[in-house]
Amino acid sequence: LKKIKFDLIIFGTLFLANRMVAEWFEPILNKARDLKSLKAVKIAFPQDEHAHTAILSEFIREFDIDCIFSVAPESQWPMIYEGADMTKAKLFGVLTGYLDDTTIARINLLGKDVNSRDIDLGYRTWRAAPSLGRHGLLRQQIADLFQEKAPARGLITDISTRREETLWGDAWYKFLLRCKYTMSVEGGASVLDRDGTILLKTEEYLERHPQATFAEVEEACFPGLDGKLQYAALSPRHLEACATRTCQILVAGRYNDVLVPGRHYIELDRDLGNIDQVLDIVKQDQARHDITERAYREIVESARYTYRSYVDLVLRSSVPKAETADDL
Repeated sequence: LKKIKFDLIIFGTLFLANRMVAEWFEPILNKARDLKSLKAVKIAFPQDEHAHTAILSEFIREFDIDCIFSVAPESQWPMIYEGADMTKAKLFGVLTGYLDDTTIARINLLGKDVNSRDIDLGYRTWRAAPSLGRHGLLRQQIADLFQEKAPARGLITDISTRREETLWGDAWYKFLLRCKYTMSVEGGASVLDRDGTILLKTEEYLERHPQATFAEVEEACFPGLDGKLQYAALSPRHLEACATRTCQILVAGRYNDVLVPGRHYIELDRDLGNIDQVLDIVKQDQARHDITERAYREIVESARYTYRSYVDLVLRSSVPKAETADDL
């Protein structure tokens, strides 16, 4: 490898995800350290930037990373990358995931076998670890609230937080194609866990106190830290809902300035206080067609949020002589 004149070396998301377990990451770093001597441009694609940021910053410094493609809001970069030499590395904002032509074609093919949208409100999520903060707690809260209130209006729901009812691959796309509406919130966290100790503390505390409330876990494990980090981002499921023409009900947020409330989704207040008004809109079902068609046209058909556009952005930013993905 040292004899090859590389233009670009990419440390991908899966590589950097190993930092979550130190005993895994160090042997992998040892194998990769020979790459430090190469003169190629070195770039990194970290995700889950709320966790183990100390070792991430150390990696950026040691490997002399030139560009970081971050999914965190720009306002949070100084906090997340404290300790890294940011005079050398350039930061660029990207999404956590994108669409590709094969996915869109697959969804359109599956749609031919789905005869009707027989589910009014469909949702799948997981019970987030308390170490993610109150932002992570929102997933469970919206699941519980819609499950409680929607049936009283005669709405058919399919909502679950059970791991065994997680949907993967085509099953997930078929589910969305059956749903008139789906709910969600931005991915992310509101607690910065620099070295993983907060997660460890919460796991140990819950082992001893399995019925503890979030407030009790917070007080015992990370008092005063929730809310200091504002790490929230559009997730792939939001783009997939656009591709399946499923109308989204989203907790108020930025969504990387890709999705616009009232235009691409129905907005749910962050305190969930307008739930009754939102359910009235769902019951009337008059705005859904215009919202989903607009989202499909402006998000999916525009091709602005595809992996090809992502690759082009990365190449233009890191290898100036490469204008597009086709140039390498």
